Amino acid sequence: MFNGKAILVTGGTGSFGKQFIRTVLSRYKPSRLIVFSRDELKQYEMQQEFSADCMRYFLGDIRDANRISTAMSGVDFVVHAAALKQVPALEYNPGEAIETNIRGSQNVINACLANGIKKVVALSTDKAAAPINLYGATKLVADKLFVAANNMRGTKETVFSVVRYGNVIGSRGSVVPLFQKLVAEGAKEVPITDPNMTRFWISLPQGVEFVLKCFELMQGGETFVPKIPSMRMVDLANALAPKAAIKIIGIRPGEKLHEVMCPSELSLQTLEFKNYYVIEPAFFFNDHPDFAVNKLGEKGTRVSEGFEYNSLNNPHFLNVDELQSLIAQH
Repeated sequence: MFNGKAILVTGGTGSFGKQFIRTVLSRYKPSRLIVFSRDELKQYEMQQEFSADCMRYFLGDIRDANRISTAMSGVDFVVHAAALKQVPALEYNPGEAIETNIRGSQNVINACLANGIKKVVALSTDKAAAPINLYGATKLVADKLFVAANNMRGTKETVFSVVRYGNVIGSRGSVVPLFQKLVAEGAKEVPITDPNMTRFWISLPQGVEFVLKCFELMQGGETFVPKIPSMRMVDLANALAPKAAIKIIGIRPGEKLHEVMCPSELSLQTLEFKNYYVIEPAFFFNDHPDFAVNKLGEKGTRVSEGFEYNSLNNPHFLNVDELQSLIAQH
């Protein structure tokens, strides 16, 4: 579906954006593949790796409504990956989180509608489900903006959906490269916030594959949640640094003991498919797609009332071999 099409990725110089570009170039022949980001150095570095004729590098910030709208001229599909994501930094700089994650997201929506984009997928995070930190709260608002955008389109064909998943192994700022760095430096101990903490994990290639699949599945308004494994942070530390001692440092401000991707409060809106869940929007103004049957004809079933998909009750926990396999994929 991407052959001959123009695709734009906001935050395209990030971990996800680079893997998305790499995958699309290897599999499809788009007419244009546009990296939209504000970091000229990262764009320069990407140009050394990705120099296909279809590549375009567009400097700009999603806070700039005119700039993002200009970049979307003639574009067919948009992946919105741009966001401020570091939890402690956003707790200290809340206004910046609001400007980028909320107002910037609304700018992206407005630009998509103005330019007649066909399909838009916005990336979310497990921290947006029942959020307790500012990052999660701003991403929850962004999720709701993209879902509600389907009610703003009027007669336009533009559809918006959200993809929510957990921690990405190897992404910038994640704990995996931190542990690997400590091991390489010969550290005798690694920090763990709480011995009972669990997290969802996904590799970058898996995340990109799921987003590409959702472009095929989406009807507009739904939030897609992949079924991915969990791991206890203690097990993660033991797998990556088996010779190092574990130092318990306590939960940091804004952290949860376990993460949630499908909150129990939304169980009446949640459908289960073979490899993923779909959270239906709370209301519709225009039309009401049947989310129980996706675009490929696969049927989902409603979860039981009170069902919650979190990193503790997840039936699939990673073992050491599976973790090493995910790291190898990255």
